[in-house]
Amino acid sequence: MKEFLTIDDVCGFLSVKKSFIYSLVESGVIPHYRIGKLIRFKQSDINTWMENHRREGINVDKKARGILKTVNRPRTSIDSLVKKSIAEVRGNRYTSSLEKPGKDKGLRKEGNYGLI
Repeated sequence: MKEFLTIDDVCGFLSVKKSFIYSLVESGVIPHYRIGKLIRFKQSDINTWMENHRREGINVDKKARGILKTVNRPRTSIDSLVKKSIAEVRGNRYTSSLEKPGKDKGLRKEGNYGLI
């Protein structure tokens, strides 16, 4: 086994895409060595890094999993809900292709000379 690995070696070892490894390198998340433009990884560093990212699974039943999903879901602000509702109402209003949006056809509106 080689002591230093290339990007391709690490991708094969971790079963991930090259772009993911490059993003980890650029953000400084994964331990690596730079030799000019070359990027190398030490096998023992990658093993330690992976062990540090280990998460234990929790045995949770379906009902508890559903509750956890709703609790962990990102909260939506009132402003975004109002904007979304307004956009839906505006989009659902019917207008034919020949009339202008917002024109009240068929309603008896009072104009300048009485009822229309």
